[in-house]
Amino acid sequence: MATMNGTIIGWAKTHYWNYSDGAASAGHYLGGVTVARHFRRIGVADKLTAVRLEWIWQRAAEAWCVISPKNLASIALHQRFGFREMARSDRFHTTTFNGAEGILYKLSNPHSIADE
Repeated sequence: MATMNGTIIGWAKTHYWNYSDGAASAGHYLGGVTVARHFRRIGVADKLTAVRLEWIWQRAAEAWCVISPKNLASIALHQRFGFREMARSDRFHTTTFNGAEGILYKLSNPHSIADE
């Protein structure tokens, strides 16, 4: 959660899947990020993403996320962190894309010595 002067201005979440589902591996996934309209484009989503990734890096060698190809802001955010596209599908775990294809992204832990 991100706050400013005691007011919540953004939040973000993670998910853990303990099983693989097609191309979507088991592991830690970045979930949704929401930032209040008047606080967008000032780095709040970047900070929330960095904090979640540091939390994941304490637990795992990789982080995953799934994004709609229509969500250009989210794609740009994750690409800034170095996420790479791994697959496209109409469904990853319980996330569906209303007849379209979503994108599965992966980022390796930069602190891990066991890279791909």
